[in-house]
Amino acid sequence: MKTIKLFILFYFIGIYFSVGQELSQTIKGKVVDEATGQPVPYANVVIKNSNPLLGTITDVNGNYRLVKVPIGRYDIEISFLGYEPALLREVLVSSGKEVVMDVTLRESIVALDEVKVKPKVNKELPLNNMATVSARMLSVEEAQRYAGGFDDPARLASSFAGVASNLGDNGIVVRGNAPQMLSWRMEGVEIPNPNHFADLSAFGAGGLTALSSQMLANSDFYTGAFPAEYGNAISGVFDMQMRVGNNSQHEHTFQVGGIGIDFSSEGPFKRGGKSSYLFNYRYSTLALLKPLLPEDAEGTTYQDLAFKLNFPTKNMGTYSLWGMGLLDGSGTEPEKDTADWHYTQDKEKSDASQYMGAVGLTHKIYTGGNTYIRSSLAIAGNGLDYFVDEMDMNQQLQHREKIKNTNWNLVLSSYLNHKFGKQHTNRTGIIATNINYDMMIQQAPELGEPFQTIVESKGNSFLLSAYSSSNIRLSQQVNIVAGLHTQYFTLNSNQTIEPRVGINWDMSHTQTLGAAYGKHSRLERLNIYFARNENRDLINKELDFTYSNHLVFNYSLQITDNTRIKIEPYYQWLTNVPIEQRSYFSTLNIKDNWFINSPLVNKGKGENIGVDLTLERFLSNGYYYLLTASLFNSEYKGGDGLWRNTRYNRQFLVNVLAGKEWQVGKNKQNLLSLNGRVSFQGGDRYIPVDYSLSGSSGSIHYQYNKAFGESLDPSLFVHFTLNYRINKPKHSSTWSFNVINATGVKEFYGFRRNLQTGVIEREMEAIIIPNISYKIEF
Repeated sequence: MKTIKLFILFYFIGIYFSVGQELSQTIKGKVVDEATGQPVPYANVVIKNSNPLLGTITDVNGNYRLVKVPIGRYDIEISFLGYEPALLREVLVSSGKEVVMDVTLRESIVALDEVKVKPKVNKELPLNNMATVSARMLSVEEAQRYAGGFDDPARLASSFAGVASNLGDNGIVVRGNAPQMLSWRMEGVEIPNPNHFADLSAFGAGGLTALSSQMLANSDFYTGAFPAEYGNAISGVFDMQMRVGNNSQHEHTFQVGGIGIDFSSEGPFKRGGKSSYLFNYRYSTLALLKPLLPEDAEGTTYQDLAFKLNFPTKNMGTYSLWGMGLLDGSGTEPEKDTADWHYTQDKEKSDASQYMGAVGLTHKIYTGGNTYIRSSLAIAGNGLDYFVDEMDMNQQLQHREKIKNTNWNLVLSSYLNHKFGKQHTNRTGIIATNINYDMMIQQAPELGEPFQTIVESKGNSFLLSAYSSSNIRLSQQVNIVAGLHTQYFTLNSNQTIEPRVGINWDMSHTQTLGAAYGKHSRLERLNIYFARNENRDLINKELDFTYSNHLVFNYSLQITDNTRIKIEPYYQWLTNVPIEQRSYFSTLNIKDNWFINSPLVNKGKGENIGVDLTLERFLSNGYYYLLTASLFNSEYKGGDGLWRNTRYNRQFLVNVLAGKEWQVGKNKQNLLSLNGRVSFQGGDRYIPVDYSLSGSSGSIHYQYNKAFGESLDPSLFVHFTLNYRINKPKHSSTWSFNVINATGVKEFYGFRRNLQTGVIEREMEAIIIPNISYKIEF
């Protein structure tokens, strides 16, 4: 109650006692050619909704700088003779930090007087010009603004069409595919799952991202038929970029709230230089994250660090040193009194120590006016040290599960990008990944029995990849992207050849039609390859890649300048899926099982078919909305030859997001915003219990012949965010109140036996995550 009173007090203070002077800020950036990255000199940069009209032109290096821009939100249009104009929407200008906006312009292939070209809105198109369909640019500003995003890019992605998620983790389920089928990339390099408490509740998921929004630049998110440069992914790709620190002045951000503290800083290494630094550190020991972990978790801690150092040179290109890392700790303690043993969790002692890290050096150099080479050398890895002991009836702890899993990759990637002319750009590259592993996974068959070793292996292998992709503009309206990707896994000498092709046709100034096909593949988790049977034989070492064929169609209509609708029907056909013979089991349904030691064969299949709908109104005149809906069906064929629903076949998803902003205060220099989100989605699928075999005690038995045939009732989630930004000279501050699952809807975590009554119950838990935070930028 005291916190609420303080919030209200600050609100009224901000309204009635704002400083009298008009506050302003600087907008700056660089304008470059979309295909080559070369600067576009003398381009026009105009703030469209400013009064009086503000504008400037870029210098010979493509740089622009607009000073004394009154704080507020603006649309910025950039144009230059021979290029299609671009429109940056929703640019927020506050007093705390300079606004840095780099822009790409697409060269026109016809004379400007031959065709009327409408400005391309930055939110309509992905950053990568090799993408044609099923791709969206993810704005960091959206992650901070959208309700339910929680400054987490993974949770923000669940607002997009075709993407489902849970509350208890931030796993990204794309079009019925498991979260582990998604590829995470940072600065062009594939990295391990970058989430705190990763892979505990679901592979590919975690509790909270380790990537602060203070670090991220706008990034691309793909849900199907992605370009040829992306490999080792089946469902989608999250291609994240770190922004470059401000190289003209030092700026800092401090934030404290219910989920921890953040501090970030950026600026030039020396005044007048071009090099810059950017870093962010975050730490927390809050109890509010316990719901994201096993029940009764104690001693929950997490911290993360990210940085990027940028070094432009005069003749040797630009070097950037970047990195991120996290440390997590969690555990549970058993109840001492047997009378308090209601469920198995009450008898458990567990501990999980985790880390993840990635450090890379990236170099970009121009070898001519239309050619550049971008290369990266990085090391990325993660580790989990986890055990679970359980008390027996004599209150003695007995070993039950133990995992010591360490993986790290040394990655070398390089590509050459060349623009042959206005109509053809090619990108060709290689990726060499040295995969290193040290794994020990053990499980006791029954409580009190010795450990059985499921996995014990140490060594390294290589995943070698190459690709080439061309963007060919047949006309001003028609664009084709075609490419090829290939992979080779040295562990078992398996290889893939994956064609990719896409086409976009601008039917008019307001309508676009597109289609794309892509063949994709992905390795399984390493512990599956090194599973051992009772004779200690490696039983799955020869497993091949899982293949996925994507076919996507796209229709986009610009209803008004601020509103668009997009429809994407899709079909995904999966083959070569590892399955267990004469069983329902398929790797498509793996959620969190580390202890797989059955022999598998690449004879499974899968099918995902559906349609995604997006209706979006960009933020204008103080409000926005986003409606996404998906109808789909996701099925698989296991080792028993039967087609079944996959674990993630929710069949429908609906998201409605909306927000309103008010400029308040004496000079309308403060910003109050209210954002909400309602999500309605099909229920979780599960394997039903065989109550006759399970009896009133002992293990729970399941009806595997009916796997995933039943589902829970659909769920309705409500999230909201209230923000109040106060602008003052030289700094701005923001009070925020966020709530995830405001209505307290319960999620399903499986079945468990009540030790007091012997009854098998559904484990349902309502995860409500409130957070009050204060942030200051200066």
